[in-house]
Amino acid sequence: MRLAEVVATSAVVASTRSRKAKVAALAQALERAEPEEIETVTAYLSGALRQRRVGVGWRSLTELPAPAGSPSLGVSEVHEGLDAISRFAGAGSQAARSAAVAELFGQATAEEQSWLRGAITGELRQGASDALVQDAVAAAAGVPVAQVRRAAMFAGATLPVAVAALTGGTAALAEFRLQVGRPVLPMLASSAPDLDGAWQKLGGDAAPLAVDHKLDGIRIQAHKDGDRVLLVTRSLEDITDRLPDVVAVVRALPAERVVLDGEALALGPDGRPRPFQETASLTSTGTAGAAAVARAGAITPYFFDLLLRDDTDLLDAPASERWRHLEELVPAAQRVPRLLTDDADAARDFLAGAIAAGQEGVVVKSTDAPYAAGRRGSAWVKVKPVHTLDLVVLAVERGSGRRRGWLSNIHLGARDPETGSFVMLGKTFKGMTDEMLAWQTARFEELATERDDWVVRVRPEQVVEIAFDGIQTSSRYPGGVALRFARVLRYRDDKTAGEADTIDTVRSFLATG
Repeated sequence: MRLAEVVATSAVVASTRSRKAKVAALAQALERAEPEEIETVTAYLSGALRQRRVGVGWRSLTELPAPAGSPSLGVSEVHEGLDAISRFAGAGSQAARSAAVAELFGQATAEEQSWLRGAITGELRQGASDALVQDAVAAAAGVPVAQVRRAAMFAGATLPVAVAALTGGTAALAEFRLQVGRPVLPMLASSAPDLDGAWQKLGGDAAPLAVDHKLDGIRIQAHKDGDRVLLVTRSLEDITDRLPDVVAVVRALPAERVVLDGEALALGPDGRPRPFQETASLTSTGTAGAAAVARAGAITPYFFDLLLRDDTDLLDAPASERWRHLEELVPAAQRVPRLLTDDADAARDFLAGAIAAGQEGVVVKSTDAPYAAGRRGSAWVKVKPVHTLDLVVLAVERGSGRRRGWLSNIHLGARDPETGSFVMLGKTFKGMTDEMLAWQTARFEELATERDDWVVRVRPEQVVEIAFDGIQTSSRYPGGVALRFARVLRYRDDKTAGEADTIDTVRSFLATG
């Protein structure tokens, strides 16, 4: 299959809001893929590359060779080319990588160049979620979508499931099952602005609910098979060797085979959780991770779900049964604090206690729901206090995919009261409605001072209210700090840039984290 077919399909998917039309376009493309191309085509249709990292940033893609006049690149050729680029290392690698990028892009048409740039930089917004691609795989293979989703849950990824479905049908999909040592995608929580919203969403007035502390740690899935232990992150990265304290806890559990879901958390000398960044750095290799270990001390695991115990597969069991097994197997010191209640006031007190203990908030959970691996459903609802800052827009990036033609990703700055300038804290495109995108495109064209093919720099005048989950230290930005999970709430035309929050205010969140 040629890359041009993927790009054309991507354009169709980006241009329609109809889920049915998206699925049909994706399925038609999948049907045309050769067996050896299925993994690559599936990844590309979802707007992603198969390589975890390519080693090419957006700045390297601002000046490209003239596009080819007609399409000739095949998807396998592109995948192999990107594989080669990702492996460049050592002396002379930068020049070799630049030459390889120029050679690849020189064979691409203008439309293919645009698509490739978006895929490499992670800015390809075409509206093809993993769930949508799974629907398309089912349609192309003529198999039930529920079977595709379940297989993907067990495989921890859609790509191998697409190959199985399109080459072996239902029989091949049936081979995917929960196995110790083969991670599954984690179940995810939806959000509510407050506890009352979560309570009503789950029908707390009619039946008892579980309220768990929401820890600001690393999501881990733990597998034990005898003395062998495997630990993976929410993205299924193997971090077993980096968390020996957690391995020891899991290995000591009184069961031969288990699969657990939980969090790993660094605690300070006072027993309170350390900032997320310190815990997260423990999954990194090298001196940074070693320094974090020395600073934070032992890492403590806290488990909140049990998917398998010896020969008992608990994935489809109601949560109450899974939690009963969890309580029998895991000591209370290694379990996430949980309250079972039908009293909303008791739940509010529990939330207040979680915040006082230094946690992020709570997750309200149904007691009846099965474990929906890889899905963000309504059975778990997280509630966290929302922090906001009034910041100034310093620049904005041109949109791609469905946002092509709009100015989208905004660069955020805090006011430096000593110099009167602004200190960049990061970027975001989260939370923007179509109306907001249209408004800000017109607004920032008015404020533009410099522009290139990707970024429009603007006069620092427009104030925007940003919600965020936390502040972390950062060597990437001049202020030494960055926002975690920033999203736009609204533009503040009632405030001037001189009234924006200062860099000192931003740093105060770090000090209290």
